[in-house]
Amino acid sequence: MQNWKKKSSNSLILTFDDGPSSVLIPILDVLKKHDIKAMFFWQSRLLHKKRPWKRVLDDGHILGGHSLRHRDLTRLSRDEQFHDIRSNKIHIEKLTGQKMKYFRPPFGQFNGDTLYVLKELEVIPFLWEVAGLDWEHKQNPQYIVHNILNHVENGSVILLHELRQTVEILDDLLTELKLEGYEFVLPPV
Repeated sequence: MQNWKKKSSNSLILTFDDGPSSVLIPILDVLKKHDIKAMFFWQSRLLHKKRPWKRVLDDGHILGGHSLRHRDLTRLSRDEQFHDIRSNKIHIEKLTGQKMKYFRPPFGQFNGDTLYVLKELEVIPFLWEVAGLDWEHKQNPQYIVHNILNHVENGSVILLHELRQTVEILDDLLTELKLEGYEFVLPPV
């Protein structure tokens, strides 16, 4: 799938799915505080001109696609997948004026048709190794931090979501990861 070169053995990539959401600004504020760049994978149905997408780019983050409506692509025909991914790509590119280079399939589910479509559209699939499970830990957000710290290793791509509980733990998580000697990088754009 994705092929990114690590700047050092302690490099991580931080990613956020399912935006843009109402908690995007607080996430961006925490990232700015820590001087960390991240990748954001967005659904077209949530992306419109009034969302603060411009700040994401101005702050140096990468914006990638995450489909039209977050459907499991493996349940769609190749033509349906092509329509979904292409529409997501066009929407993001039209709004931002920048080429969309990366795409994360919803639920991490993909098949041969998905890979074929992504190759046709010249978009790189981008998955993850460590899921924060932030969607499961609304009541106990500290589990998100513990889960990531227990599973992260050199070169990991971390999956988080634009959720309130993620905002709640993000500062602590980034502080802990930096204390463990990790740095955050981005793949080439």
